[in-house]
Amino acid sequence: MSIYVSGIRQSFGEPEQSAIDKALKMCGLSMSDAQDAFVYRVSIDARRGQINEVYTIMIDGVKNDKDIAEKLNDLNIRYRESKDFEPSIGRKKLEKRPVVIGFGPAGIFAAYILAKYGYKPIVIERGESIDKRDKKVEAFSKNGCNLDPNSNIQFGEGGAGTYSDGKLTTRINDSLCSEVLKILVEFGSPKEICKQAKPHIGTDILKDVVRKMRECITELGGEIRFKTILTGINAKNGVLKSVYTSGGEIECSQAVLAIGHSARDTFEMLFNQGVTLEPKPFSVGVRIEHLQQSINHALYGKMADRLNLPPAEYNLSHRANSRACYSFCMCPGGHVVAAQSEPETVVTNGMSYHARNGLNANSALAVSVDVSDFENGTPLGGIAFQRQIERSAFNLTGEYKAPCQTVGDFLNGVKSKRCFSVKPTYPIGVEYTDIRKCLPEFVTNQLELGLSVFGKKIRGFDDKDAVLTAPETRTSSPVRILRGNDFYSLSVSGLIPTGEGAGYAGGIMSAAVDGIKAASRILEQYAPLES
Repeated sequence: MSIYVSGIRQSFGEPEQSAIDKALKMCGLSMSDAQDAFVYRVSIDARRGQINEVYTIMIDGVKNDKDIAEKLNDLNIRYRESKDFEPSIGRKKLEKRPVVIGFGPAGIFAAYILAKYGYKPIVIERGESIDKRDKKVEAFSKNGCNLDPNSNIQFGEGGAGTYSDGKLTTRINDSLCSEVLKILVEFGSPKEICKQAKPHIGTDILKDVVRKMRECITELGGEIRFKTILTGINAKNGVLKSVYTSGGEIECSQAVLAIGHSARDTFEMLFNQGVTLEPKPFSVGVRIEHLQQSINHALYGKMADRLNLPPAEYNLSHRANSRACYSFCMCPGGHVVAAQSEPETVVTNGMSYHARNGLNANSALAVSVDVSDFENGTPLGGIAFQRQIERSAFNLTGEYKAPCQTVGDFLNGVKSKRCFSVKPTYPIGVEYTDIRKCLPEFVTNQLELGLSVFGKKIRGFDDKDAVLTAPETRTSSPVRILRGNDFYSLSVSGLIPTGEGAGYAGGIMSAAVDGIKAASRILEQYAPLES
């Protein structure tokens, strides 16, 4: 049980202990009254022309802590019950080993929990291990040749999240978020992620974390089968009996379906087999790049070059004409990456290394897409909509280079011929053009409006030299695999749709939480497998 004290503001660089002392004083306590007091979260506030750090302090082990928090009647001081993750364990006999389909964030965390508590999962992953996958991603990014449809930035050990900023921000308010952070630190993530308001790991460190988690899963009796594609679901009278894979049939009564948002052939297979799916909204747009120094100056002001501040980041949104335009997956000091998983398509995404020391800042600038924009009578209309944009982009350049346009040219409605102070980082190369030729009109209209609005919120955001690289289409899954309150598929008992690809998460943190919940559903019903 803990007391949380939030809103403690002090100048950037002041010792953390000072914030802890202030929290104790606000509660009328001293260190001798508590078992521990430490920083729970810290963020930077650059508003009002000052650079402050804003702390939330957790105070543990205080007698009558609930009474103290209630008597103080301060909105910044609250009592919260806190406990470690302790899943219930069932008694039913599990005849066959559970299967985890997909080894992205949801699948990794589901497999880890199952392995930790003695259930020896079999994991199938269509892509390769991180080391082999890394070589293919690097080779394709270098020359745009030999795209492997099953081992790329979207598919392989760690999922799409491996090649990202490793951002751990989420809008969900779930106690399991702390468990996810704790597990990530256990496997090599920086300890500071547990107290950052906007934690991130970085692609470089995340690769090692993923590798170590896989090694632990196998040491605990789990099995990982790479280069193994799910090809079918075998259900009798709506009850799961086995799964069919490119490596043969695997008998099972429990399977965590943790496919990613780009598993288009799997969505089609599930639909054809009668698994209940529905179309869901998503977003498409572009990656926008600025000089990171320009973003720092816009957000930190005159202090940008005087203090040892982290690279500045932003979060922007605007709604008009029943549509949202917003920044997404902002990567300070990062790079735009080639994220296609199908031949003759162009897809962009963003990533950063842990140091975030690249010259440019980049972010998705996305526009909301409603089901009515692509409805075709099936749950798969969103896939067709995404593909059309990705293939239009490829046809526009004639190769895996990405269409690119300066913000100035885009707003003036003219084709770009070159870049200026901001150099695009898309690794295969770009072709300067008019990006309107590969994006729907409602998307470009909303981007134009969003840029003008955001330029008023952040000075220079609509600078003519900033560059737009198209398209960003894989913001989230275009379908949802429907499940009940018990987490099981509405059409196949024993099948647990999980994570971002199933439409129940958005990002590493929420996908990992969903994976833990999926595994817990199996734990609470069945006893661990005998050794």
